[in-house]
Amino acid sequence: MDFSLRPEDVRWRDVAREFAQNEVAPIAREMDEKGEMPMALIAHMAKLGLLGSTLTKEYGGSGMSHLAQALVYEELGRACSSVRGFVTVHSSLVIQCINAWGSDAQKKKYLDKLATGKEIGCYCLTEPEAGSDAAGIQTMATHAKGGYLINGEKIWITNANIANIALVFARTADLEDAKPHERISAFIMRTDSKGFDRERMPGKELGHRASDHAHIHFHDCFVPEDQMLGAAGQGFKVAMSALDHGRLGVAAGALGVHQACMDASLDFTRKRRQFGKRIADFEMIQSALAEMKMTLEASRHLVYHAAWKKDQGLDSTLETSMAKLHATEAALKAASDAVLLHGGRGYSNEYPVERYYRDIKGLQIYEGTSHIQRIVIARQIVGKEK
Repeated sequence: MDFSLRPEDVRWRDVAREFAQNEVAPIAREMDEKGEMPMALIAHMAKLGLLGSTLTKEYGGSGMSHLAQALVYEELGRACSSVRGFVTVHSSLVIQCINAWGSDAQKKKYLDKLATGKEIGCYCLTEPEAGSDAAGIQTMATHAKGGYLINGEKIWITNANIANIALVFARTADLEDAKPHERISAFIMRTDSKGFDRERMPGKELGHRASDHAHIHFHDCFVPEDQMLGAAGQGFKVAMSALDHGRLGVAAGALGVHQACMDASLDFTRKRRQFGKRIADFEMIQSALAEMKMTLEASRHLVYHAAWKKDQGLDSTLETSMAKLHATEAALKAASDAVLLHGGRGYSNEYPVERYYRDIKGLQIYEGTSHIQRIVIARQIVGKEK
């Protein structure tokens, strides 16, 4: 059993690490406070090939392995969850979804532009009354001459205010007699289409404040018939396959947050002195650090193993859900402990641990809550009744 990384995977990790630590980390606090991400960062990531995902060079991709992509997400998440979130949606949910389900014409039309950052993608699934219950979406696609008219709304759509391309999931009026999950179809839509109205989500997010989250309204928004992704009624399968990719990105991002908490806690406890010695030398502090390290490595093994299974072409739904659940829950505990270890300083934005604490909560929710992951895991191991 070989746990070493391939040289090519290490190269991608190092590219992402250098970018994250030199370009992202120094402005992470500023982005969090302003609530926006500079477009220059996106252009820089595109130039480095970090948006190219696992796509082949034929489509402008970087040809990285799934493990390399997980390493990229880990390094980006270690510096800023908002930046990592942008890339996961763009590269895993949108690019990999079109690559898996798109026609040759659709791949040629969209993938190169997305992989090179010339266009940005968003994934439109969540609605006011449909989150965990993805089959319950109410946005409707009604057949019209040459295509479909889309009516409805979506919320919490990451990247949507800056996106050029949207993957939109809607109930298909022609399939209303089918089972709920068989009524849904997926469409590739341009965001400058007439009737596609978007605005930033109201209020201020707990974390991921530099992310772009939009509320979208569709008003008789026309999409050509040849822009359906997959066949009519396959939208639920398309959505779930995309979420499987996205969950690995979330898991790897949580791993990055956990590593950042570990780094910050070690640095602070080595420097902070109380009662005449480093607080790192107190046994209760050491106990917290030991647990933080132990759960970090457990998450790392789960995330890397899930990515490895994807690279082998094997079904990795179980491993990805386990990695997502464990990595997010462990990172939440690590972030809570990191704030506590920093004392009063951890309760302010003087140190980054309060941002890690706010950001990690979102990762428990994105791409299926922790409750949903437990259901996925249980169903995978129990199996269907024969």
